[in-house]
Amino acid sequence: MIHKLVIIGSGPAALTAAIYSSRAKLEPILFEGLTPGGALVTTTIVENFPGFPGGVDGGELIGLIRHQAEDFGTKIINKGIIDVDFSSRPLKIYAGEEREEYQAEAVIIATGTEPRKLGIESEKRLASRGVSYCATCDGPLFKNKKVAVIGGGDSAMEEAIFMSKYASEVYVIHRRPELAASKIMADRAAKHEKIKFILDADIKEFAGENKLEKIKYLDNKTGEEKELEMQGAFLAIGRIPNTQIFEGKLKTEKGYIVTEPNSTKTDIQGVFSAGDVSDAKYRQAIVAAGRGAMAAIEAERYLAEIGKA
Repeated sequence: MIHKLVIIGSGPAALTAAIYSSRAKLEPILFEGLTPGGALVTTTIVENFPGFPGGVDGGELIGLIRHQAEDFGTKIINKGIIDVDFSSRPLKIYAGEEREEYQAEAVIIATGTEPRKLGIESEKRLASRGVSYCATCDGPLFKNKKVAVIGGGDSAMEEAIFMSKYASEVYVIHRRPELAASKIMADRAAKHEKIKFILDADIKEFAGENKLEKIKYLDNKTGEEKELEMQGAFLAIGRIPNTQIFEGKLKTEKGYIVTEPNSTKTDIQGVFSAGDVSDAKYRQAIVAAGRGAMAAIEAERYLAEIGKA
């Protein structure tokens, strides 16, 4: 059987694409992977998604969008995609350990990104309990709190400046003696009265029972282990696009799938991409959802053009 449309992913982009394409009678099947929901499910409270003035739990929000997609007829399969073949028509997708083959006229890729992590045990234990990977998402929860931004690039400076709107104090902690950020961004952060810098320091532990209470770090200049009382920590050391299985099969740039300007079209006809996996700039749920809608509309038009809609 050749499906009209296969969607790979399970976050806001993928599920919105499913809603639009199922309403358009494209009968999409969606592979949600083994850890459904994307980054949003680890967000305890989402306050900036339209329609939820009191905020909404990230997992609950994903559940509602997923339910809506299923109501319109999307078939959701709880398997991960392990390989694809876009070199000929129909497009081929291989799922699960058994490498089951699915064929499609069009594919939407919305596999998202993963935050680059420090890899220490306490980071995992206190994730969403003070340790966060998105200041824009979680920043308002830390009003008048003392927080740290981990990292030294432009993204870290942006997050520190953003957090200065809410936090009482913001510490930028970076493992190198010098910042990697551009001079203009570094200067902007340095001039802010709320932002302080701890350079040449390695994070050793995020301490606290049920929520973050302290950050323990090694001062590489003195070799001394130190600690700071802290209610929030935002890791800004980069993100990793989930594009490993598409390497060499689609055009990518720094791991992100490249799409045409003002479009979700990739360099392969009939293959579209939406959400964070092709967006290194905004990385917001509402933007991902919008791009998911775009991808579905473009896929529908493409299928109509080739007489398969």
